[in-house]
Amino acid sequence: MLLASIERAAIAAAALIRARAADRVSIEWHSKSATDFVSEVDLGSERIIRELLMAAYPGAQILGEELSPDSALTAEIIFIVDPLDGTTNFLHGFHEYAVSIAAAVRGELVAAIVLEVPTGERYTATRGGGAFRNGERLRVSEIEDPSRALIGTGFPFGDDDSLDLYLRHFAAVAPYTAGMRRPGSAALDLVHVACGHFDAFWELSLAPWDFAAGVLLVREAGGIVTTAGGDASVPLDYGSLLAGNPAIHKWLAKTLADATPASATL
Repeated sequence: MLLASIERAAIAAAALIRARAADRVSIEWHSKSATDFVSEVDLGSERIIRELLMAAYPGAQILGEELSPDSALTAEIIFIVDPLDGTTNFLHGFHEYAVSIAAAVRGELVAAIVLEVPTGERYTATRGGGAFRNGERLRVSEIEDPSRALIGTGFPFGDDDSLDLYLRHFAAVAPYTAGMRRPGSAALDLVHVACGHFDAFWELSLAPWDFAAGVLLVREAGGIVTTAGGDASVPLDYGSLLAGNPAIHKWLAKTLADATPASATL
């Protein structure tokens, strides 16, 4: 069963991360870019996940932050993996980081887990089977008034082309909400939407391993997920994402569209 396999892999990877967290000052890390870091813990977590998943599904392929496939993604089963989402948070002792794994079969997301490492909370979903936290059913919020809505977001660090557009969006959204939050882990931001903690979330510069598991969680919790431009198919090679309960998603989609100049693409 795919969910059981990705859950085992996430639990094993989280155990490694948790063991190293107490001694994080000694962890070796380097910059992939000015604002993107990778540590030996990311790489160790990825190795554990890869070994367990490939042993269970030897014909599958893995698309991940630290190890992308060496050939085109043609396998029936593809695992989309972020071995440590929120690396910068982890390295600074800020407790908002997770292991995120999704399974896609013939291009459709069918199973997902986001494991919040500091707390051990497990957020799981299967296509058509609902979303759960440690076995308890999840539902998105029912807030309809934007002035009562808490919105999550992410800054487009390292993407200067998106920064000006993002700032326009932020200025259009923030004054009309109950508050904005930017914790620093897209996987957990989407978990917060699925749990009803956030009423919506958007970000412009994401990779598939950042959002794949969270997309299924939000949808199975009754939420709406599209690209920031409104494409409900959410292609895995697309960088923007908008998720929320139905009412706030609709409001936020219109607000972002109205704040986007004609020369820009969402």
